[in-house]
Amino acid sequence: MDKGNNFTNRLVIMGAAGRDFHNFNVAYRDDPGSQVIAFTATQIPEIAGRRYPPSLAGPRYPEGIPIVEETALATLCRQEHISQVVFAYSDVDYAHVMHQASIALAAGSDFLLLGPERTMLQAKAPVIAVSAVRTGCGKSQTSRWLSQLLRKKGLQVAVIRHPMPYGDLAQQAVQRFATPADLEAAHCTIEEREEYEPHLAAGNVVYAGIDYAQILAQAEGEADVILWDGGNNDFPFIRPDLHIVLVDPLRPGSETSHHPGEAVLRMADIIVIAKVNSASAEDIEQVTATARQINPSATLIQGASQVQLDDPERVRGKRVLVVEDGPTMTHGGMPHGAGYVAATQAQAAEIVDPRQVAVEKIAAVYAQYPHMGPVLPAVGYHPEQLQALRETLNAANVDVVVSATPCDLGALIELNKPIVRVRYEFAEAEEPGLGHWVETFLREQKLESRD
Repeated sequence: MDKGNNFTNRLVIMGAAGRDFHNFNVAYRDDPGSQVIAFTATQIPEIAGRRYPPSLAGPRYPEGIPIVEETALATLCRQEHISQVVFAYSDVDYAHVMHQASIALAAGSDFLLLGPERTMLQAKAPVIAVSAVRTGCGKSQTSRWLSQLLRKKGLQVAVIRHPMPYGDLAQQAVQRFATPADLEAAHCTIEEREEYEPHLAAGNVVYAGIDYAQILAQAEGEADVILWDGGNNDFPFIRPDLHIVLVDPLRPGSETSHHPGEAVLRMADIIVIAKVNSASAEDIEQVTATARQINPSATLIQGASQVQLDDPERVRGKRVLVVEDGPTMTHGGMPHGAGYVAATQAQAAEIVDPRQVAVEKIAAVYAQYPHMGPVLPAVGYHPEQLQALRETLNAANVDVVVSATPCDLGALIELNKPIVRVRYEFAEAEEPGLGHWVETFLREQKLESRD
């Protein structure tokens, strides 16, 4: 690594192949007074050991920027005389953030969080953003519901998705997905497909990638409205004109426990108390009271998440293995999700714990996230992990797989047993609901129906 003694500000950006790259692009790439020595990586396997490529890093970084394991932070700070450590990933508890801060401070470095004003891009088109206080609150289903509402009014919608660049970074600067063939051509992982496939099925065009200034410029060319579909509990990369934030009464207390979820909640124009059809009245009351206290100026509404099993009779009385959305189970902290709920409601005879047959790479995921219940997270960040998922499923002595991952798992891996899919969609739970407030926003923006 180049010592770069001509630069006064020597930085490390801590990330997970998302917010870290964006912060570099907008705050440091063209700053002659700063030199980014390295990115550190966590949460996502197979990211460390690579380089942020010169084509994205710009002319000041002709060799790109190394990406190293987060565990090397203290050594990196000392050996490279790092002046600032920038924390740039999401959905981690406050204690975790401050432990990382302590490592940086003990090594002699400042510890920095870049805020929305410094990192959000300004769009030419109106922007509706959907965020949440934790992974797994229901952002994606809410975004899909909103896109349908907007499309029914004759508006052209461009969905811009929070980044998931897990492949060739140089080729993923700007991605546009309009058909399933686009997903194949981009070699999308399960995690990417979980987000993109349902949008494509709904008729949406999805943008993602790494360089969000370029992504936004391209999306604006075909959209009346930009719909930001956030990731984890991060705040938007693009300045919203209407900011919708979800809280989860199935995890009361999570409104103020994880970074940057509380900040996102304080930014909200509309707060949606999600999944009220599945939560207790006491928990709904608790998260509502917290939301009102933290952001008294926001509009609070309730929303439901409707869970539907494609063929309940194939599950009733059967031994089943449940596959859940991966990120919701892992760093989202949920013990189980919609798949477990659907299998239970369909009166499965037994929900078999996948740990009994988990191969090494899947067993490692359970060891890293011991909070998980008897469900299998749909992990597949790289081919070896996807193969491990297939081997685990095929080794299970069950009658049927209940799959609640939003992507078509059966189209990705060959299984020796049938799959029944679970689908979950946002629904309004009261009047006036989310649709009313979005229509009010459209009138204010002079985006009348074009039917």
